[in-house]
Amino acid sequence: MSKIKFCSKEHEEFFYAMLLKCGNMDVYHMAFFYTVGLTAKTRIHVQQLFSLNDDCIIPEGLHHGWQTGGTSRVTRLAFNLWNGFMEEGCEELFTPYGMFDCEFTLYFFEAVKLRYPEYCWMYQEETQEAVAAR
Repeated sequence: MSKIKFCSKEHEEFFYAMLLKCGNMDVYHMAFFYTVGLTAKTRIHVQQLFSLNDDCIIPEGLHHGWQTGGTSRVTRLAFNLWNGFMEEGCEELFTPYGMFDCEFTLYFFEAVKLRYPEYCWMYQEETQEAVAAR
């Protein structure tokens, strides 16, 4: 069985902890928390990016001072996978060209697989089994 690829133990622990915390393991939550879990900064600041109470993203989180080039890419992909979010006037930053040219590309593909399992049918069953087994 193929497992979800994580960049670190902290990434994996964050992913499963957030899924438990939010109480939802649908493709939206899985892709979002997988993506935001990629960096220590986005893990630390997840409450500035996502409201557990309202179960929604916080777009203003893109503009906090702690954001870097890498964390901005992570945040943009997480927001886009959540609901197609693209910031008005910055659409070019939400394209693969604007997001995937970084060290997280391998993991970004993993996030896309989590979000769109219907297009990765061979991968879907393995991923769902891996998450359910946790």
